[in-house]
Amino acid sequence: MAQSRTKTETERNKAVVLEFLTTAFNSKDFTALDRYLHPDYIQHNPFIPPARAGLRKFIADLPDASRYEPGAVIAEGDLVMIHGRYSGSTETPLLAVDIFRFEEGLVVEHWDVLQDEVPAKDTVAGNHMFTNPQARGSTLAVPDRRTPCRPPVGHRHAEAS
Repeated sequence: MAQSRTKTETERNKAVVLEFLTTAFNSKDFTALDRYLHPDYIQHNPFIPPARAGLRKFIADLPDASRYEPGAVIAEGDLVMIHGRYSGSTETPLLAVDIFRFEEGLVVEHWDVLQDEVPAKDTVAGNHMFTNPQARGSTLAVPDRRTPCRPPVGHRHAEAS
């Protein structure tokens, strides 16, 4: 019974993170902050002011064209990690792994790792840095692995000596 309850809570936490990020960042619907963030919310991103009010101001100040697109979501226990793309607020989209900790059914703490997105044509492996498992069938779906990747233009393999 406890394992079933834990799995249900984990699935609920994943759904909360998806709803919170897409609603707050895409619609600027700040009721999501009140609904899903703990009153003692702790922010570890060095560019976002502390607490719910700090996150609200940060999102409110983003350009209207700003968007969040969710990717893979993984949860275990009280932690949820989500790979996502933030676009429209910087020249180059940012890819993130956001990490959320839950307490009392609410997000109480957030960490993230951010990096600029590099187009697939400019990567050594020729692969996209971001894929969206929720959008299978769209242009953002995981590439078909049966199709070999080609190295970027100008790339030369090291020659054996």
